[in-house]
Amino acid sequence: MMEDDDETPPLAIQIEESANSSSAVLKPSEEDSVGVTVITGYLGAGKSTLVNYILNAKHGKKIAVILNEFGEEIGVERAMINEGDGDGGAIVEEWVELANGCVCCTVKHSLVQALEQLIERKDRLDHILLETTGLANPAPLASILWLDDQLESAVKLDSIITVVDARNLRVQLSEHRDSSSFPEAFLQIAFADVIILNKVDLVSNEASGPVASRVIEELEKEIRNINSLAEIIHSVKCEVNLSKILDRKAYDATQLAHLETLLKETASLSTSNIHDSNVRTLCITEHRQVDLDKVRLWLEEILWEKKYNMDVYRCKGVLDVQNSDQLHTIQAVREIYEIVPARRWQEKEERVVKIVFIGRNLDEVILRDSFKTCTLPLL
Repeated sequence: MMEDDDETPPLAIQIEESANSSSAVLKPSEEDSVGVTVITGYLGAGKSTLVNYILNAKHGKKIAVILNEFGEEIGVERAMINEGDGDGGAIVEEWVELANGCVCCTVKHSLVQALEQLIERKDRLDHILLETTGLANPAPLASILWLDDQLESAVKLDSIITVVDARNLRVQLSEHRDSSSFPEAFLQIAFADVIILNKVDLVSNEASGPVASRVIEELEKEIRNINSLAEIIHSVKCEVNLSKILDRKAYDATQLAHLETLLKETASLSTSNIHDSNVRTLCITEHRQVDLDKVRLWLEEILWEKKYNMDVYRCKGVLDVQNSDQLHTIQAVREIYEIVPARRWQEKEERVVKIVFIGRNLDEVILRDSFKTCTLPLL
């Protein structure tokens, strides 16, 4: 279902929301929404190991795990899961109750229907994990969960977690870097909010201490060149602190502390000297206020009309908007974006515009120069 083009959400969509919007009135249960974490990763990276770890951990949470398209084994006996009879099988398969309060299920066709059935359950869920197949592009999932129209805010996208294999990642990326094919490994890293660098023990086993450390550092640098906004967590057998991957609220405009830290770290990033078409991160900075309507038009030209032939996967940033004392956040996943006021600017805070782009064929000069049309003249 997740990889079916028929399920891909509409392309040109803007999330309308403002300080004076009635959305807070129309969505009274938004604070009670159940977070959904998408878990993705290349084949063999350890997604199923992570899911299995969560399902068996004593965390005291009621977590539902949705498996897409009967993915790899996760330690649950397959005899316990009703896979239906071929194409005529049930759309949403049987739920399996686990001893630690978790719920496991498989989805054959409809993610939305599976989520609706989960949230209609009598027992309150703390979180939902959605494991994708190894070749899944997480963008359509993010779009469905972020838009949330059908689900009426009963669930919300919490974050995208990508598991990568520390021993094989470099080969997976480099073998496609100069070819016409474009592996999902790049996309899964580009869309991630958290990247679990798994199997670091295997790197250490194959090299001495200093060499192994250098290999890991080089891997992290390669990952950050693709996506500097994601947090990188090292792991062995995907045993991670669950607080690092659950309740991230990566798409919540009010969660500014982490975003501001990321923007500070990314501000010096420049790719103006790179001329190939690889996926990368870049940041543009502006010290003048912006016209919000012009920013929307500029963003729509880039995301919707592909005016500059750039393929933007993710976008995050903060704006200093004309005639507003509110810091505005900007966030986009593919063609979907939102710009919302998040908090008041502090009295002695430097008002600056910073926008980070993750994508392919990005051109820093074009982005910086074209954005100047959105700024106000200096007084």
